[in-house]
Amino acid sequence: MIIDAWAQHPTRRHLGHPMFDSLRRWTRGEASSRASAGGSEDGEWPVSLTLASMDEAGIVRSLISAWEGPRGSLISNDEVAGYVREAPDRLVGVGSVDISRPRAAVHEIRRCVRELGFRAIRVLPWLWELPPTHARFYPVYSECCELGIPFCTQVGHTGPLMPSEFGRPIPYIDQVAIDFPELVIVCGHIGYPWTEEMIAVATKHPNVYIDTSAYTVRRYPPALVNYLRGHGSGKVLFGSNWPMIAPRKALEGLDELGLPQATRAAFLADNAVCAFGL
Repeated sequence: MIIDAWAQHPTRRHLGHPMFDSLRRWTRGEASSRASAGGSEDGEWPVSLTLASMDEAGIVRSLISAWEGPRGSLISNDEVAGYVREAPDRLVGVGSVDISRPRAAVHEIRRCVRELGFRAIRVLPWLWELPPTHARFYPVYSECCELGIPFCTQVGHTGPLMPSEFGRPIPYIDQVAIDFPELVIVCGHIGYPWTEEMIAVATKHPNVYIDTSAYTVRRYPPALVNYLRGHGSGKVLFGSNWPMIAPRKALEGLDELGLPQATRAAFLADNAVCAFGL
């Protein structure tokens, strides 16, 4: 069983946004080529495209996220809910909120969980150009604690041409985990070039996890591979960052890591089941 901890079913707004041009240099236009090949008449992707990519890699379930930013929704919570309704056994919703309106954000988190059935909330600090320790995030953390759902975020440098500072695990994720010890925090994108900082924070805090989205197996930093093989076997989740990287491509070379069977099962699915309560 394989669970993809970080994916999106993209809208046309998301796929075409100029900030992702830098990512397309690395992915060789994979997303845009698939869009032109499989989009509908209105330019939107059918859910079947995401499901086909999952099937190609043996992905049983994918956590697909909304994208909320200071200039509006690239993928709205209601759009994510619609995708999940099309494939409820395969797709799991992850919501996002406008942190510039803290009270409204809290109400939206409640709606995402209680009405839409989402299993986590994701907010990207670089998109808001604010550190994770900024006051605007704290109502989000508190409500995630109240509802017993994880907070998902990005660590490491940014692919889009935005400042990377707010992706530092230390001091930011470390401080949030200190202030909210019961909050499950899933940190996507490994944390490179601060991977060792991310490992230190995940080791220090029982409820902090790392997901490998945006990296293929052969690009995992050696420190992360050693952590996964050793005392971090219960703290690392597989993620792809679909549609920027297809799950099949993200998993290429997995056998080369020589992971023990129990560690491999934990990495591919069991840790996600634990972190997200699936």
